[in-house]
Amino acid sequence: MKTFDKNRYFAHRILMKDEAKQTPVAILVRVSSHRQESDRQVAELQAYADSKDYDVIAVLTETISGKADEDQRHGLQEAIDLAKQGKISKVLVHEVSRIARRNSIAHKFIETLEEHKVSLYWHSQRIETLLPNGKRNPAASIMIAVMAEIARNEVEVLRERILSGLEEAKRKGVKLGRRPGTKIPPQDLVKKHGDVVRLLRDGQSIRHTAKIAGHSVSTIQRIKDAWKKSELATAA
Repeated sequence: MKTFDKNRYFAHRILMKDEAKQTPVAILVRVSSHRQESDRQVAELQAYADSKDYDVIAVLTETISGKADEDQRHGLQEAIDLAKQGKISKVLVHEVSRIARRNSIAHKFIETLEEHKVSLYWHSQRIETLLPNGKRNPAASIMIAVMAEIARNEVEVLRERILSGLEEAKRKGVKLGRRPGTKIPPQDLVKKHGDVVRLLRDGQSIRHTAKIAGHSVSTIQRIKDAWKKSELATAA
């Protein structure tokens, strides 16, 4: 009669538990500026991954406008590279707008993941793009289209409100801009707008950088001047 090997049994149970935890995922977060914090997004997604026994192999963080062009979205490209290499099974994001505020970029990213059998999970709706059998989740497809459109409209509405507020302030004679005599030191301006400096350092034009970062051309020019002054001061 075969005896029961307790040590072998528990070793097998531990091995099964370890194997069950090998669902490799990447966390993807994006904020528009350095004034915003990505820690909350990461913490919530990490907690979700832990609750599912997922293995988080990468946390991809971007500080860039959701309206930026695809070639500026390094976090998205890193996630795609991991998917192509077969290193991840899922990408976790907090909400659809964290992918992009442009429908074309969001849909292309999701379709590329699906081509490599990688599911996208977004936390705000608790839904994934792929079903457990690997097929596309039709409910997710519909929700993504709706949420991406809402995210794009939010930007337009916000822009209209800002412009309307500025016009109303001018009508009332309110002086806009900084108070006379106040000026941000070059090094502080560069630190505050690190995303803009990175774009300029990568060779982007002032006009293109303004479009990506969501600032005026004059603001980008001021940041560029401050960056150059800061570099000269460091080299001196």
